[in-house]
Amino acid sequence: SKNFYDPMHQKIFAAIEKLIYSGMLANPITLKNYFENEKDELNVPNYLVKITKFSTSSRQAIEYSKLIYDLYVKRELIKISENIIDTAKLNDLDNDGKSIIENFEKSLFDLAEKGSFSSSLVKFDEAMKMTIEMASSAYKNEEGIVGVPTGLTDLDYRLGGLHKSDLLIIAGRPSMGKTALATNIAFNAAKKIQNDGRKSTIAFFSLEMSSEQLSTRILAEQSRIKSNDIRTGKISDEQFDKFIETSKNISELPLYIDETPAISIAALSNRARRIKRLYGLDMVVVDYIQLMKASNFREGRVQEISEITQGLKALAKELSVPVLALSQLSRQVEQRDDKKPQLSDLRESGSIEQDADVVMFVFRDEYY
Repeated sequence: SKNFYDPMHQKIFAAIEKLIYSGMLANPITLKNYFENEKDELNVPNYLVKITKFSTSSRQAIEYSKLIYDLYVKRELIKISENIIDTAKLNDLDNDGKSIIENFEKSLFDLAEKGSFSSSLVKFDEAMKMTIEMASSAYKNEEGIVGVPTGLTDLDYRLGGLHKSDLLIIAGRPSMGKTALATNIAFNAAKKIQNDGRKSTIAFFSLEMSSEQLSTRILAEQSRIKSNDIRTGKISDEQFDKFIETSKNISELPLYIDETPAISIAALSNRARRIKRLYGLDMVVVDYIQLMKASNFREGRVQEISEITQGLKALAKELSVPVLALSQLSRQVEQRDDKKPQLSDLRESGSIEQDADVVMFVFRDEYY
């Protein structure tokens, strides 16, 4: 009903919705009875008599509804624009230019999605078609992979790839190899996109490492040279040539690295949407959850982590891509005789295991 500009039309449309959802007919007679039982200053019954004389054919209803929605969008755009101007003029030190952009970018995205019924409302037969296509793809693929391949045979066999709309967690204590594993998966997924010749990307949000550190890891892995040797220059001429050759071979890899520290869930979501819109998107990787922050959050850290994981799961569903997020484990794992991690060891929030579709632990027994 908010799509209508006139309050009278909003009220009539809301009544039509209410009657239909109650299993009743919505026509001038039922509407007249509906409003006669309501005390209202707008005098809707008299207005109904007037507009019934000018009613049009139902065949034109879709075109008129599109026009009404388009005018609503334009009015909302004016409101958002005015709010942007007012917010920018405030000169609030706690609300810098980037924050304003990110907040209102979400407002614009939400407005764009409001009229997109297909993105959230799916008929059951359409859902079945998608299920059959997924099963058919797995049946035809000898490896049984229907999601984004990790490039790790055993993991792909167990998961069937990383599936759309899934939030997957890789958890472990420091120095267990979480980032190394995530980097390897991101590289393999990007390589698959490149080999297939598709227009898409992998988005890697690295909150801990710089893009240079991350690319060094990838180059070290692919050239089979220790990353520490690369950083300290302790490599032979032959290794250096191999290093340069490897960098040329993977320079066009469809992998985008965002190295913003302490990024908020709102900012990360906006950037992921932008990447998908501009370049296509197969997967989002986040390293790691505990370094993120919620949007303007004032409550405790546990609640903040809960908002972040809920936001990551919502993003996976919204963009229809797997989100692979890394998480730290609490110190209590090291205080037990059995050092193998458990779900209860997930640091700062039980919401991680609640929101995640898959939780994987990285564990090296020799470390202890």
